[in-house]
Amino acid sequence: MKIISQNTAFGGMQGVFAHDSDACKGEMTFAVFVPPQAIQEPRPVLWYLSGLTCTHANVMEKGEYRRLAAELGLIIVCPDTSPRGNDVPDELTNWQMGKGAGFYLDATEKPWAENYQMYTYITEELPALVSEQFRVDMGRQGIFGHSMGGHGAMTIALKNPDRFKSCSAFAPIVEPSTADWSEPALEKYLGADKAAWRQYDACALVKDGARFPEFLIDQGKADGFLETGLRPWLFEEAVKGTDIGLTLRMHERYDHSYYFISTFMDDHLRWHGERLG
Repeated sequence: MKIISQNTAFGGMQGVFAHDSDACKGEMTFAVFVPPQAIQEPRPVLWYLSGLTCTHANVMEKGEYRRLAAELGLIIVCPDTSPRGNDVPDELTNWQMGKGAGFYLDATEKPWAENYQMYTYITEELPALVSEQFRVDMGRQGIFGHSMGGHGAMTIALKNPDRFKSCSAFAPIVEPSTADWSEPALEKYLGADKAAWRQYDACALVKDGARFPEFLIDQGKADGFLETGLRPWLFEEAVKGTDIGLTLRMHERYDHSYYFISTFMDDHLRWHGERLG
């Protein structure tokens, strides 16, 4: 593991690190905030998955999570959103595909399958590295994210309910198999058979029997992607009649930006803190 940077913040350490990834066949970068309590004992870990076009840096620089994470004693891990490098396939004129748009899935189609194994990276490779390098209580894990990362957090939680104790999302893509900005990407990554897409679609997973105790979703009503890309009411409909709890909060005047995310970041950290103990 290569140290890119380390800075002291609120008595803890904000670091950025790089390592060679077997899953993504190249160097991957991620950020970790370690609270001061981790000096004495292993602490719960909260995984934050970013949205389209983002890297680890967006939430690290704009998310305003360190003060409360230090108070609550939460380790925050912020992975990248896709593999990187000159040899990694990309669509240079399409921000919804390729670098910055890994959709937290394991691609099966050429040329994407060689590098775009983000589900395996997030659920297996990076947790193994983090647990080895930091004082983490892997028995207390939560996951959250924004937009594409909200999609990733919700699908990963639904597929791994025994691992994660909490899940929340800011403006998630709840049904990517029918959303205008994700349906073309799923076809390129996974092929034309839409049955293969269901494992990476929160609404489809619930309809197919996947369960998770409860979700918190915050959504801005002034979000330009709300009507055709995000549509949280579809997930609200999907969980009706199930034992899945959902707190869906719709906020007047808030958009899709980190001004929105930073406003409600404390609420999400406290939500996870209560459930992680």
